[in-house]
Amino acid sequence: MSEWWTYSLSDFLLFSPRTYYRLFDLYNADLWPAHVLALAIGLAILALMVRGGDDRWSRVAGGLLGACCLWVAWAFLFNRYATINWSATWFGGLFVVQAVLLALAGAAGGVESGSRLRRLGAVALFTFALLIQPLIGPLMGRPWTQAEVFGMAPDPTALGTLGFALLAPTPRRRWLLLIIPLLWCAISGATLWTMGAPDALILPAAGLLALVLAASRR
Repeated sequence: MSEWWTYSLSDFLLFSPRTYYRLFDLYNADLWPAHVLALAIGLAILALMVRGGDDRWSRVAGGLLGACCLWVAWAFLFNRYATINWSATWFGGLFVVQAVLLALAGAAGGVESGSRLRRLGAVALFTFALLIQPLIGPLMGRPWTQAEVFGMAPDPTALGTLGFALLAPTPRRRWLLLIIPLLWCAISGATLWTMGAPDALILPAAGLLALVLAASRR
């Protein structure tokens, strides 16, 4: 039996890059045009984040984002990704927990208003997840049918959650909302890196930016 230090990340990959991206191909084909609704929900959350000012936007935005996490958990992680990766059921459980945390955080109300840098970073991260990240795969040579859309795929949904979490009014609530999306950024980044994907560092870089912004003082 080989010693554990002789293994690399690729030895633990349960699928090929072609199989992984084909999953998005089939997923998008099965659920279109739900992507239009997901985009509309994302734009609504972004508008509420920009508007801010009271507790009502927090309740609505938290509920909408929590619903997106639940959808990703059920439709993609449990029912699709789990067919090629047994650990996807655990990932789906994390997204369900995140949905509950977002709903509770939204119900509690409150929004960060003292740090302009953090607000700008939060809106920038969410905008990137909603409008830019779905374009990255196609721009790097993948078919448009494999695009990963916010509210439908885990990567942009986790990235958008990072942005929303940065607007939590207290450090405790902020870090509580950040734990799971940060963990997903590390997991997804490692998976893409193992597959040799050119966009492997995007999520880890976004997670690092969120960490810096979350730790910054007023």
